[in-house]
Amino acid sequence: MASQTSEDPLPDYREIVRRIMAAALDAVDPERAVLNAIRREGDTLYISGRPYDLAEIDRVILVGGGKAGAPMAKAVAAVVGDRLHSCVVNVKDGYTLSKQQAAEMAEQASCPVRFIEAGHPTPNEAGVEGARLMADSLQGVTDRDLVLCVISGGGSALISLPAEGIALGDIQALTDLLLRSGATINEMNTVRKHLSAIKGGGLARLAQPARLVALLLSDVVGNPLDVIASGPTVPDTTTFADAGDVLAKYDLTDRVPEPVRRRLQAGMAGRIADTPKPGDPIFDRVQTLVVGSNDIAAARAVEQARQEGLHSLLLTTYLEGEAREVAKVAAALAKEMVMSGQPLARPACLVAGGETTVTIRGEGKGGRNQELALAAALALEGWDGVLVATLATDGTDGPTDGAGGIVDGDSAARARDLGLDPAAYLRNNDSYHLLQKTGELVITGPTNTNVNDLLFIVAY
Repeated sequence: MASQTSEDPLPDYREIVRRIMAAALDAVDPERAVLNAIRREGDTLYISGRPYDLAEIDRVILVGGGKAGAPMAKAVAAVVGDRLHSCVVNVKDGYTLSKQQAAEMAEQASCPVRFIEAGHPTPNEAGVEGARLMADSLQGVTDRDLVLCVISGGGSALISLPAEGIALGDIQALTDLLLRSGATINEMNTVRKHLSAIKGGGLARLAQPARLVALLLSDVVGNPLDVIASGPTVPDTTTFADAGDVLAKYDLTDRVPEPVRRRLQAGMAGRIADTPKPGDPIFDRVQTLVVGSNDIAAARAVEQARQEGLHSLLLTTYLEGEAREVAKVAAALAKEMVMSGQPLARPACLVAGGETTVTIRGEGKGGRNQELALAAALALEGWDGVLVATLATDGTDGPTDGAGGIVDGDSAARARDLGLDPAAYLRNNDSYHLLQKTGELVITGPTNTNVNDLLFIVAY
């Protein structure tokens, strides 16, 4: 690696980080990920090496949902083609195919393709209607049918089919409470699985007795199958009691809608059957595999950083915790590299993946990645040669069009020069507007993928 002399102009490290981000996103392109997992030779469909004889299959039914649902479905259609009997996939508003991509898929598929644009992170009626259409498409399946399911991040909200006695409004109110509480995605999904007819193995139950193959693009730390999109095709390792514990932990038991509380209490008392557990025979004909995940994106980011001339290291893909607290750790690592050259000598880039949380106390606008960036700007203030960048791989961090932020040791002072108080914006959970005004937002637009978040810590 060539060293830089004092006469050399300093590289634009913000632009370098943007190139690293682009490379990471390209590595988890959902269409490519699916095509890497499935192929067809004549009448034999191979899924992760396992053969399925299409001559013995009457119908191939495609269902699913998530922010990457459209390109994943397109890839399935490209392989299965003339054998596709029906297709219903829920996607986030704005996350469907381009006109050219839709035309290509229409030529490849032998049936009408329905993409239902639904609400996220709070489910809406469109998501419920799409889930009903999926359930309808599985009515009357036999053991000679094959159900293919594409699942990606956001699926928990986008595929919403409330259990008996639960209304969409109840789910919406619960989701808002959980989002504002600081609950992790694992905890949120523990509750949602016990209020749904499709989550927590429910889709596997609906697909019986057909063969079922689920292709997953993971947005959950560690890739636990029963947490990704609330595990619609796999055994559920959580219980009604676990769901009740989550509400108690965040002091929500008496704040959730009454139908939610009644159902969870009935489940804990044994009056309602729990979600299907490991060993249940409904999973005997189910194959579930992860085709893309955060570790793939993070590894590609490390590789790209090296190509950009930076020493690079993957710290972890299990990053969790309150965003503003994680920001302090990120800033500390950047300072350490400046002062001691540890854990890497400059120029250097540390990469971490995972998903932080935000406990909302203010009335502002933002997301966990933007809040982490703003908090890091305060922690880095006055330091030269440091930079922290964050990225939501789906392109939308929280309920915003921002994907994250890129800040350095001058960011806080830059905000004050504009008459802004960065600490006040942080207290109000208003990271979006602060970063927007300083020009430090990361805007990617919809990426049609979703594999958790990425954090970049640079010292130069």
